[in-house]
Amino acid sequence: MKKKTTIYDIAKKLNITAATVSRALNNQNDVSEATKELVLKTAQKMNYEQNKLALALKSGKSNNVGVIVPRVDTNFFGSVIRGIEQELNPHGYHIIICQTDGNEIKEGDNIEALLNAQVDGILISTSSSKNSIFERILKKDVPLIFFDRKKSLNNVSSVTINDFNGGYKATQHLIDTGRTKIAHFSGDTNIEIFKDRFLGYKQALLDNNIDYEPDYVVRTESNLDDGKKAIKKLLSMKNPPDALFSASDFAALGAIQQLKEKGIKIPEDFSVIGFSNEPFTKFMELSISTIDQFPREMGKMTAKVFLEQINNTEKVKIEKKVILEPELIIRKSTSNPL
Repeated sequence: MKKKTTIYDIAKKLNITAATVSRALNNQNDVSEATKELVLKTAQKMNYEQNKLALALKSGKSNNVGVIVPRVDTNFFGSVIRGIEQELNPHGYHIIICQTDGNEIKEGDNIEALLNAQVDGILISTSSSKNSIFERILKKDVPLIFFDRKKSLNNVSSVTINDFNGGYKATQHLIDTGRTKIAHFSGDTNIEIFKDRFLGYKQALLDNNIDYEPDYVVRTESNLDDGKKAIKKLLSMKNPPDALFSASDFAALGAIQQLKEKGIKIPEDFSVIGFSNEPFTKFMELSISTIDQFPREMGKMTAKVFLEQINNTEKVKIEKKVILEPELIIRKSTSNPL
Protein backbone atom coordinates (compact mmCIF):
# COMPACT_ATOMS: atom_id res chain seq x y z
CA MET A 1 0.00 0.00 0.00
CA LYS A 2 1.37 3.40 -1.02
CA LYS A 3 2.26 5.62 1.93
CA LYS A 4 0.17 8.78 2.26
CA THR A 5 1.93 12.10 1.80
CA THR A 6 2.27 14.11 5.01
CA ILE A 7 3.13 17.77 5.71
CA TYR A 8 6.61 16.52 6.70
CA ASP A 9 7.12 15.13 3.19
CA ILE A 10 6.14 18.49 1.69
CA ALA A 11 8.41 20.33 4.15
CA LYS A 12 11.35 18.10 3.23
CA LYS A 13 10.70 18.62 -0.49
CA LEU A 14 10.66 22.42 -0.12
CA ASN A 15 13.28 22.61 2.63
CA ILE A 16 10.97 24.50 4.98
CA THR A 17 9.44 23.62 8.36
CA ALA A 18 6.35 21.45 8.75
CA ALA A 19 4.80 24.28 10.77
CA THR A 20 5.14 26.62 7.77
CA VAL A 21 3.52 24.02 5.51
CA SER A 22 0.64 23.65 7.96
CA ARG A 23 0.10 27.41 8.20
CA ALA A 24 0.23 27.76 4.41
CA LEU A 25 -2.31 24.97 3.88
CA ASN A 26 -4.61 26.62 6.40
CA ASN A 27 -4.23 30.02 4.68
CA GLN A 28 -2.86 31.80 7.73
CA ASN A 29 -1.76 35.43 7.44
CA ASP A 30 1.79 34.97 8.76
CA VAL A 31 2.83 33.12 5.58
CA SER A 32 3.61 34.97 2.34
CA GLU A 33 1.39 34.51 -0.70
CA ALA A 34 4.34 33.16 -2.67
CA THR A 35 4.99 30.47 -0.05
CA LYS A 36 1.30 29.57 0.12
CA GLU A 37 1.16 29.16 -3.65
CA LEU A 38 4.31 27.01 -3.69
CA VAL A 39 3.08 24.80 -0.85
CA LEU A 40 -0.33 24.31 -2.45
CA LYS A 41 1.17 23.40 -5.85
CA THR A 42 3.61 20.97 -4.24
CA ALA A 43 0.85 19.42 -2.12
CA GLN A 44 -1.24 18.89 -5.25
CA LYS A 45 1.65 17.30 -7.15
CA MET A 46 2.40 14.98 -4.22
CA ASN A 47 -1.34 14.01 -3.89
CA TYR A 48 -1.51 15.34 -0.35
CA GLU A 49 -4.89 15.08 1.38
CA GLN A 50 -5.63 16.97 4.56
CA ASN A 51 -6.80 14.98 7.56
CA LYS A 52 -10.39 16.20 7.86
CA LEU A 53 -10.83 14.67 11.31
CA ALA A 54 -7.71 16.41 12.60
CA LEU A 55 -8.98 19.70 11.17
CA ALA A 56 -12.35 19.17 12.85
CA LEU A 57 -10.64 18.48 16.17
CA LYS A 58 -8.57 21.63 15.80
CA SER A 59 -11.31 23.97 14.57
CA GLY A 60 -14.20 22.44 16.47
CA LYS A 61 -16.21 22.23 13.23
CA SER A 62 -16.44 19.41 10.68
CA ASN A 63 -19.32 20.70 8.50
CA ASN A 64 -20.82 17.20 8.81
CA VAL A 65 -24.23 16.49 10.34
CA GLY A 66 -25.37 13.03 11.42
CA VAL A 67 -28.88 11.89 10.43
CA ILE A 68 -30.19 8.75 12.16
CA VAL A 69 -33.35 6.98 10.95
CA PRO A 70 -34.96 3.60 11.70
CA ARG A 71 -35.03 2.69 7.98
CA VAL A 72 -33.71 4.31 4.82
CA ASP A 73 -35.78 2.18 2.42
CA THR A 74 -39.09 3.98 2.91
CA ASN A 75 -40.34 6.99 1.00
CA PHE A 76 -41.04 8.80 4.26
CA PHE A 77 -37.51 8.74 5.66
CA GLY A 78 -35.97 9.09 2.20
CA SER A 79 -38.00 12.29 1.70
CA VAL A 80 -37.08 13.61 5.15
CA ILE A 81 -33.39 13.04 4.38
CA ARG A 82 -33.77 14.79 1.03
CA GLY A 83 -35.38 17.79 2.74
CA ILE A 84 -32.58 17.96 5.32
CA GLU A 85 -29.89 17.83 2.63
CA GLN A 86 -31.61 20.43 0.45
CA GLU A 87 -31.64 22.85 3.37
CA LEU A 88 -28.16 22.16 4.76
CA ASN A 89 -26.13 21.80 1.55
CA PRO A 90 -26.26 25.50 0.58
CA HIS A 91 -24.81 26.27 4.02
CA GLY A 92 -21.79 24.04 3.36
CA TYR A 93 -22.92 21.04 5.39
CA HIS A 94 -22.78 17.39 4.36
CA ILE A 95 -24.87 14.67 5.97
CA ILE A 96 -23.84 11.25 7.26
CA ILE A 97 -26.80 8.85 7.21
CA CYS A 98 -27.12 6.02 9.76
CA GLN A 99 -29.83 3.33 10.00
CA THR A 100 -30.90 1.68 13.25
CA ASP A 101 -33.44 -0.94 12.09
CA GLY A 102 -35.38 0.08 15.19
CA ASN A 103 -32.65 -1.37 17.43
CA GLU A 104 -31.63 0.60 20.55
CA ILE A 105 -28.14 -0.90 20.69
CA LYS A 106 -27.49 -0.06 17.04
CA GLU A 107 -28.81 3.44 17.66
CA GLY A 108 -26.34 3.89 20.51
CA ASP A 109 -23.48 2.60 18.33
CA ASN A 110 -24.46 5.04 15.58
CA ILE A 111 -24.49 7.94 18.03
CA GLU A 112 -21.04 6.96 19.32
CA ALA A 113 -19.65 6.71 15.78
CA LEU A 114 -21.03 10.13 14.83
CA LEU A 115 -19.62 11.75 17.95
CA ASN A 116 -16.22 10.19 17.21
CA ALA A 117 -16.46 11.65 13.70
CA GLN A 118 -16.83 15.10 15.29
CA VAL A 119 -20.17 15.87 13.62
CA ASP A 120 -21.57 19.36 14.21
CA GLY A 121 -25.02 18.03 15.09
CA ILE A 122 -27.22 14.94 15.23
CA LEU A 123 -30.73 14.86 13.74
CA ILE A 124 -32.55 11.72 14.77
CA SER A 125 -35.82 9.83 14.48
CA THR A 126 -35.29 7.70 17.55
CA SER A 127 -36.02 4.03 18.12
CA SER A 128 -35.02 4.20 21.77
CA SER A 129 -37.37 4.08 24.74
CA LYS A 130 -34.63 5.34 27.08
CA ASN A 131 -33.39 8.89 27.61
CA SER A 132 -29.97 7.74 28.83
CA ILE A 133 -28.83 6.96 25.29
CA PHE A 134 -28.77 10.70 24.51
CA GLU A 135 -26.68 11.74 27.52
CA ARG A 136 -23.44 11.38 25.55
CA ILE A 137 -24.66 13.89 22.96
CA LEU A 138 -25.85 16.44 25.52
CA LYS A 139 -22.65 16.16 27.59
CA LYS A 140 -20.57 16.92 24.48
CA ASP A 141 -22.74 19.99 23.80
CA VAL A 142 -23.54 18.75 20.28
CA PRO A 143 -26.88 20.06 18.93
CA LEU A 144 -29.52 17.32 19.03
CA ILE A 145 -32.76 17.64 17.07
CA PHE A 146 -35.50 15.01 17.05
CA PHE A 147 -37.79 14.58 14.04
CA ASP A 148 -40.84 12.32 13.61
CA ARG A 149 -40.03 10.00 16.53
CA LYS A 150 -38.94 12.06 19.52
CA LYS A 151 -38.19 11.98 23.22
CA SER A 152 -39.18 14.77 25.59
CA LEU A 153 -35.89 16.16 26.90
CA ASN A 154 -35.10 19.59 28.35
CA ASN A 155 -33.36 21.98 25.95
CA VAL A 156 -33.78 19.57 23.02
CA SER A 157 -35.78 20.65 19.96
CA SER A 158 -38.09 18.49 17.87
CA VAL A 159 -40.01 18.61 14.60
CA THR A 160 -43.02 16.29 14.40
CA ILE A 161 -46.50 16.10 12.97
CA ASN A 162 -49.64 16.07 15.06
CA ASP A 163 -50.03 12.28 15.10
CA PHE A 164 -53.03 12.51 17.44
CA ASN A 165 -54.88 14.67 14.90
CA GLY A 166 -53.78 12.32 12.12
CA GLY A 167 -55.29 9.33 13.92
CA TYR A 168 -58.39 11.33 14.72
CA LYS A 169 -58.89 12.52 11.12
CA ALA A 170 -58.46 9.01 9.71
CA THR A 171 -60.99 7.50 12.14
CA GLN A 172 -63.45 10.38 11.78
CA HIS A 173 -63.37 9.93 8.00
CA LEU A 174 -64.35 6.27 8.37
CA ILE A 175 -67.16 7.27 10.74
CA ASP A 176 -68.35 9.93 8.29
CA THR A 177 -68.72 7.21 5.65
CA GLY A 178 -71.04 5.27 7.94
CA ARG A 179 -68.59 2.83 9.55
CA THR A 180 -68.97 2.03 13.25
CA LYS A 181 -66.98 -1.19 13.71
CA ILE A 182 -63.52 0.25 13.14
CA ALA A 183 -60.35 -1.74 13.79
CA HIS A 184 -56.88 -0.30 14.30
CA PHE A 185 -53.38 -1.58 13.46
CA SER A 186 -51.50 0.26 16.16
CA GLY A 187 -47.76 -0.20 15.77
CA ASP A 188 -45.60 -0.21 18.93
CA THR A 189 -47.35 2.15 21.36
CA ASN A 190 -44.11 2.49 23.35
CA ILE A 191 -43.12 4.75 20.46
CA GLU A 192 -44.85 8.10 20.88
CA ILE A 193 -46.07 8.51 17.28
CA PHE A 194 -47.95 5.21 17.37
CA LYS A 195 -49.32 5.91 20.83
CA ASP A 196 -50.66 9.29 19.66
CA ARG A 197 -52.23 7.79 16.51
CA PHE A 198 -53.97 5.20 18.71
CA LEU A 199 -55.20 7.89 21.13
CA GLY A 200 -56.55 9.91 18.20
CA TYR A 201 -58.41 6.83 16.97
CA LYS A 202 -59.85 6.21 20.43
CA GLN A 203 -60.92 9.85 20.90
CA ALA A 204 -62.75 9.92 17.56
CA LEU A 205 -64.77 6.87 18.64
CA LEU A 206 -65.58 8.50 21.98
CA ASP A 207 -66.65 11.79 20.39
CA ASN A 208 -69.04 9.90 18.11
CA ASN A 209 -70.53 7.72 20.89
CA ILE A 210 -69.02 4.55 19.44
CA ASP A 211 -67.89 1.95 21.97
CA TYR A 212 -64.16 1.27 22.03
CA GLU A 213 -63.50 -2.43 21.40
CA PRO A 214 -60.03 -3.46 22.67
CA ASP A 215 -60.10 -6.64 20.55
CA TYR A 216 -60.30 -4.49 17.41
CA VAL A 217 -56.80 -3.11 18.14
CA VAL A 218 -53.91 -5.23 16.87
CA ARG A 219 -50.24 -4.34 17.17
CA THR A 220 -48.49 -4.77 13.84
CA GLU A 221 -45.12 -4.04 12.31
CA SER A 222 -44.97 -1.81 9.25
CA ASN A 223 -45.02 -4.58 6.64
CA LEU A 224 -47.40 -6.53 4.40
CA ASP A 225 -47.15 -9.88 6.21
CA ASP A 226 -48.18 -8.40 9.56
CA GLY A 227 -51.09 -6.65 7.87
CA LYS A 228 -52.28 -9.92 6.35
CA LYS A 229 -51.98 -11.83 9.64
CA ALA A 230 -53.74 -9.11 11.63
CA ILE A 231 -56.72 -8.80 9.29
CA LYS A 232 -57.12 -12.61 9.29
CA LYS A 233 -57.35 -12.47 13.08
CA LEU A 234 -59.93 -9.68 12.98
CA LEU A 235 -62.09 -11.37 10.33
CA SER A 236 -62.24 -14.57 12.40
CA MET A 237 -63.97 -12.74 15.27
CA LYS A 238 -67.61 -13.42 16.08
CA ASN A 239 -68.40 -9.75 15.37
CA PRO A 240 -65.71 -8.69 12.88
CA PRO A 241 -65.02 -5.03 12.02
CA ASP A 242 -66.12 -3.39 8.78
CA ALA A 243 -63.32 -0.82 8.55
CA LEU A 244 -59.65 -0.40 9.39
CA PHE A 245 -57.42 2.50 10.30
CA SER A 246 -53.82 1.35 10.01
CA ALA A 247 -50.94 3.36 11.51
CA SER A 248 -48.87 2.11 8.54
CA ASP A 249 -49.54 2.17 4.80
CA PHE A 250 -47.61 -1.08 4.38
CA ALA A 251 -49.74 -2.96 6.92
CA ALA A 252 -52.85 -1.43 5.30
CA LEU A 253 -51.73 -2.82 1.92
CA GLY A 254 -51.28 -6.27 3.45
CA ALA A 255 -54.82 -6.08 4.86
CA ILE A 256 -56.23 -5.05 1.48
CA GLN A 257 -54.49 -7.95 -0.29
CA GLN A 258 -55.97 -10.40 2.22
CA LEU A 259 -59.45 -8.88 1.99
CA LYS A 260 -59.34 -9.20 -1.80
CA GLU A 261 -58.28 -12.86 -1.53
CA LYS A 262 -61.36 -13.49 0.59
CA GLY A 263 -63.60 -11.79 -1.96
CA ILE A 264 -64.48 -8.89 0.34
CA LYS A 265 -65.30 -5.78 -1.69
CA ILE A 266 -63.46 -2.55 -0.89
CA PRO A 267 -64.89 -0.06 -0.03
CA GLU A 268 -68.42 -1.44 -0.43
CA ASP A 269 -68.09 -4.05 2.34
CA PHE A 270 -64.90 -2.96 4.09
CA SER A 271 -63.04 0.38 4.18
CA VAL A 272 -59.29 0.82 4.75
CA ILE A 273 -57.21 3.92 5.48
CA GLY A 274 -53.46 3.99 6.10
CA PHE A 275 -50.91 6.49 7.34
CA SER A 276 -47.87 8.13 5.66
CA ASN A 277 -48.95 8.58 2.02
CA GLU A 278 -46.32 6.22 0.61
CA PRO A 279 -46.11 6.53 -3.24
CA PHE A 280 -47.73 3.13 -3.89
CA THR A 281 -50.95 4.26 -2.16
CA LYS A 282 -51.62 6.67 -5.03
CA PHE A 283 -50.66 4.53 -8.01
CA MET A 284 -52.43 1.25 -7.20
CA GLU A 285 -55.57 0.34 -9.15
CA LEU A 286 -57.37 0.46 -5.80
CA SER A 287 -55.72 3.60 -4.45
CA ILE A 288 -55.47 3.79 -0.68
CA SER A 289 -56.81 6.59 1.51
CA THR A 290 -54.14 7.79 3.89
CA ILE A 291 -52.72 10.58 6.05
CA ASP A 292 -49.98 12.74 4.53
CA GLN A 293 -47.09 13.61 6.89
CA PHE A 294 -45.26 16.04 4.56
CA PRO A 295 -41.85 14.41 5.10
CA ARG A 296 -39.78 16.75 2.93
CA GLU A 297 -41.17 19.78 4.77
CA MET A 298 -40.35 18.00 8.03
CA GLY A 299 -36.77 17.49 6.86
CA LYS A 300 -36.39 21.12 5.81
CA MET A 301 -37.79 22.38 9.09
CA THR A 302 -35.51 20.05 11.09
CA ALA A 303 -32.50 21.46 9.24
CA LYS A 304 -33.69 25.04 9.84
CA VAL A 305 -34.00 24.40 13.57
CA PHE A 306 -30.45 22.95 13.59
CA LEU A 307 -29.05 25.98 11.70
CA GLU A 308 -30.77 28.37 14.08
CA GLN A 309 -29.31 26.50 17.04
CA ILE A 310 -25.74 26.21 15.74
CA ASN A 311 -25.68 29.84 14.58
CA ASN A 312 -26.90 31.10 17.95
CA THR A 313 -24.10 33.40 19.17
CA GLU A 314 -25.62 34.03 22.59
CA LYS A 315 -24.84 30.48 23.75
CA VAL A 316 -28.35 30.18 25.15
CA LYS A 317 -30.03 26.79 24.88
CA ILE A 318 -32.80 26.94 22.29
CA GLU A 319 -35.73 24.55 22.62
CA LYS A 320 -38.26 24.50 19.80
CA LYS A 321 -41.22 22.17 19.48
CA VAL A 322 -42.41 22.41 15.88
CA ILE A 323 -45.62 20.48 15.15
CA LEU A 324 -46.80 20.15 11.55
CA GLU A 325 -50.43 19.40 10.73
CA PRO A 326 -51.19 16.19 8.76
CA GLU A 327 -53.63 16.06 5.86
CA LEU A 328 -56.35 13.53 5.07
CA ILE A 329 -56.07 12.09 1.54
CA ILE A 330 -59.29 10.37 0.39
CA ARG A 331 -58.93 7.71 -2.31
CA LYS A 332 -60.72 4.55 -3.53
CA SER A 333 -60.21 2.35 -0.45
CA THR A 334 -62.80 4.38 1.46
CA SER A 335 -66.17 5.77 0.43
CA ASN A 336 -67.01 9.43 0.18
CA PRO A 337 -68.56 10.86 3.36
CA LEU A 338 -72.32 10.43 3.66
